[in-house]
Amino acid sequence: MRILGLDPGSVRVGVALSDSLQMIAQPLDYLAATPFDELAERLRILIAEQEVESIIVGMPRNMDGSYGPAAEKSRAFIARLKETLTVPVREWDERLTSAQANRILIAGNVSRSKRKEKVDKMAAAILLQSFLDSQSL
Repeated sequence: MRILGLDPGSVRVGVALSDSLQMIAQPLDYLAATPFDELAERLRILIAEQEVESIIVGMPRNMDGSYGPAAEKSRAFIARLKETLTVPVREWDERLTSAQANRILIAGNVSRSKRKEKVDKMAAAILLQSFLDSQSL
């Protein structure tokens, strides 16, 4: 069984998927954040096709650990997912995942125009890998 990692944004939701052993996260895709019903349907399809057992959703936190306005949006997103999907949904700290994803893409000489379309799914993979690593401790 696999775990799906989601990095929610107002425009796009980055998606990453673990391997079946839940050791390695791979960037998968990004999905349009709205309308929510279409996003939920795409996630249902992914859950069925990839045998997903749970979902990890990025929870943005400030560097001091406090929660800001973006965290409230993520909480609302998580609540809607829990109401809509049949697999467990958990939040996971996503501090600096987008910045780290951008650094990786820049280091890989990915052009600015292509970085925009790849950063969300890369951030989701970083977030999911962080979760997977914490489970193996």
